[in-house]
Amino acid sequence: MDFLGIDIGGSGIKGAPVDVKEGKLTAERHRIETPVPSVPEAVAEVVAQIGQHFKWQGPIGCTFPAVIKNGVAYSAANVDPSWIGTNGEQLIAQKTGQQVVLLNDADAAGIAEIEFGAGKGRAGVVILLTFGTGIGSAIFVDGKLVPNTEFGHMEVRGKDGEHRAAARIREEEVLTWKKWGKRVNEFLNRMEVLFSPDLFIIGGGVSKKHADFFKFLKTRAEIVPAKMLNEAGIIGAAMAAAQRFK
Repeated sequence: MDFLGIDIGGSGIKGAPVDVKEGKLTAERHRIETPVPSVPEAVAEVVAQIGQHFKWQGPIGCTFPAVIKNGVAYSAANVDPSWIGTNGEQLIAQKTGQQVVLLNDADAAGIAEIEFGAGKGRAGVVILLTFGTGIGSAIFVDGKLVPNTEFGHMEVRGKDGEHRAAARIREEEVLTWKKWGKRVNEFLNRMEVLFSPDLFIIGGGVSKKHADFFKFLKTRAEIVPAKMLNEAGIIGAAMAAAQRFK
């Protein structure tokens, strides 16, 4: 059975139906620019438009770049702050007329990677980090998710870690792969001190260029690139919907 997965990001909102048994999109994904300002009503309307594009009837899984508890956003790092305290799950359900589950974006990506990607079959402590506009994170212990970690906001040298080591910072500060890689490595080293992981999975669009910076990363844990790439959030969101509404 297919479920619709929608990945809400700071710059774009994209979705597609997903075969949750195979972890594959069953139609070409549809993307719409994230509205500016990215207030709840406007974002929920775009989600509804994506549903309409696929003529979707049935449960929907949505990712969101924030701490999400029982459908409510408790933070808003790269979206409008009016999301804080908003029950996004209820709002999107009203706009789409469908059952909805809302979860943290990196958690969704991690769910996909653990089930179908680089973390498949891996025991112990696995940490997924997505490097993009910010740094998203998901941690799994023997395949079980510890939700809403948001490690990108951990302090490193007096500021949020993502303000030093996100892929956006590499572009804005025109850093070489070596200089940026050292910042990423510093972030990973901090993760090792805290959690002693067995595996790091590096995701986000920059993971496609992992050969350019992995050589500058030195950790005790194994480091591998994500396999699901930009489809991870969509697939993980659909999987969360399948789990909730099976």
